[in-house]
Amino acid sequence: MSLVHVRNASKTYPLGDTLIEALKGVDLTISEAEFVAIWGPSGSGKSTLCHLIGVIDQPTSGWVEFDGVDVLSLSDDARSDLRNRKIGFVFQNFNLVPVLSALENVQLPLQMQGIPDAESRKLAMEMLVKVGLEDHAGHWPKKLSGGQRQRVAIARALINRPAVIVADEPTANLDSENAQKIIDLMRTLNREFRTSFVFSTHDERLLASVDRKVHLLDGLITEDVKITAK
Repeated sequence: MSLVHVRNASKTYPLGDTLIEALKGVDLTISEAEFVAIWGPSGSGKSTLCHLIGVIDQPTSGWVEFDGVDVLSLSDDARSDLRNRKIGFVFQNFNLVPVLSALENVQLPLQMQGIPDAESRKLAMEMLVKVGLEDHAGHWPKKLSGGQRQRVAIARALINRPAVIVADEPTANLDSENAQKIIDLMRTLNREFRTSFVFSTHDERLLASVDRKVHLLDGLITEDVKITAK
């Protein structure tokens, strides 16, 4: 089942008196439970494409459909609601709330939905167990390593059981060993929860465990390879 359709999408940004073409007529479909890497050098358009898939941004031309809904036809509030219900995000800078513990960071999306504290704490702790951080539930982000912070961020992204998790360069601030561990963790969770994961990276070494490799260069998809033997 297909979840996201990006069709003939272009995106331009003003830079002084010129326009920068970040994407140039890109076509991409993300299906249920896929594990997809969008890879390429810096400036290739990876983050821009991730933002379109995650309904953070809109194309300058073309269209994006999420779960059968034309995203461009939605109001700002409706797009926000779509993101909250169906999309999780993981960022290279972790984006954890520094004054909240690991448990509280994971719990936060549930609290924002009005779920009672006891229930949201229980669910958040269960998710920390899934990412191997139950012993660090009470630690503030500054007391965690980079890899541990990213695990908390992944747990927080999954807590609402989204259809898709978009991870924009989730390993950029990690050493190579921890980077591979984060990709392996996301792959494990992808299989367990049947949640689609789309992550961007400039590091080709992290592509060994993906279902699909989408190569971007200068705003164009130059390769889209599905890997069936896993």
